[in-house]
Amino acid sequence: MGNSSSYISFIGRVLLSLIFIMSGAQKLGAHDATVQYIASVGMPMPSLAYIGAIVFELGGGLALLVGFQARIAAIALSVFTVLAAAYFHTNFADQIQMIMFLKNFTIIGGLLQIVAHGAGGFSIDNRGKA
Repeated sequence: MGNSSSYISFIGRVLLSLIFIMSGAQKLGAHDATVQYIASVGMPMPSLAYIGAIVFELGGGLALLVGFQARIAAIALSVFTVLAAAYFHTNFADQIQMIMFLKNFTIIGGLLQIVAHGAGGFSIDNRGKA
């Protein structure tokens, strides 16, 4: 596959990172509503969970985007995504929540590919490599 695999891995990282970056950025502009939503599902320490979500989503998402410590970022985002699924998307009587739960695990599948194979092309982790 040659150089095309570098482009494919880069596109994959960009697409995986977008949901985290956009979600984290949205939370920055909606502090009170987000903290209330976190509290409404029974997550402990909602203000701290809010800060954690921003750190994981923006920090992990940006690290994934540029391919910096991508394996570590992917592991951290996988754990974050499991917790998000467990707290926010377990009302399986609601078909939309079931789909959101499955979407989260699909994202985890993509993240685990990065854990297994690394950042791939056009990444800080692989700079200087042919």
